[in-house]
Amino acid sequence: MADRVLVPWDQNLENAPAGVSGDVYDGEGEPAADLSQVAFYVVPYGRTQRLDLMERMPGLRVVQLLTAGYERALDPLPEGVELCNGRGLHDASTAEHALALMLAAQRDLPRWAGDQAAHRWAPHFTRSLAGTRVLILGYGSIGAALAARLEPNECEVVPVARSGRPDQGVHGIDALHRLLPQASVVVLTAPHTPETQGLIGADELALMPDDSLVVNVGRGPLLDTSALLAEKGRVRAALDVTDPEPLPADHPLWEAPGTYITPHVAGGSDTFYPRARRFVDEQLRRWAAGEPLANVVRSGA
Repeated sequence: MADRVLVPWDQNLENAPAGVSGDVYDGEGEPAADLSQVAFYVVPYGRTQRLDLMERMPGLRVVQLLTAGYERALDPLPEGVELCNGRGLHDASTAEHALALMLAAQRDLPRWAGDQAAHRWAPHFTRSLAGTRVLILGYGSIGAALAARLEPNECEVVPVARSGRPDQGVHGIDALHRLLPQASVVVLTAPHTPETQGLIGADELALMPDDSLVVNVGRGPLLDTSALLAEKGRVRAALDVTDPEPLPADHPLWEAPGTYITPHVAGGSDTFYPRARRFVDEQLRRWAAGEPLANVVRSGA
């Protein structure tokens, strides 16, 4: 069977190695390609990732995601198919957005936007990002990218990961309750797993100082929404991801005091797309050459 691929961008076919051919599918509508011949499927990036198409690909050998999170792909993934994720592709975009959320919340940018819309001139002094202690929970590649952007802003960065790395200054998750009372800002960048479900809940929020800020650019269920609402603004929030998601129009989180929401857009900036296209090109080159693929999260063996 020919090594046919289904990829999101024309560039990937133009740059495909000799012997690799296929079709382009960007996730809109139904693919025109004969899916029965697809061996390498790059799942389109976006809200509808069409993981359901895998069941129509009997020759499938590799699935490449463009997201770092891969938990949703595990159930529909056929037995014996290798799964790769997009770890690293969103580092710059997500870190940049997290920094923007922090600055917006600390400097009251949502209020200033409202004042401009109302043609209201009402100056007041705000909080600052400089001089704050920032806990980054889930200190992987995105967390490291955020730390690199926070240090020039005169923040004290406290990295926290599932397993501590004392030689690198990274605390283990067992230190979380000890660290929270001294945190000005807590940023969630971890993946969603059974262990991270409700990572920040009522007990953790209660340990955070008054007027502190929790920022979530990881996954919505990392933060207990009911517990956040119960804080009634004592702990503020800047959220790019929510639980539930999409957030229903009548959900109380929209109007929660001290809460600023963006609709899960952190990873999809202009920075992401050229990196993703180059990454797919490289994965196809590796595949055609019989080399190990990058970012394998489930082996096909």
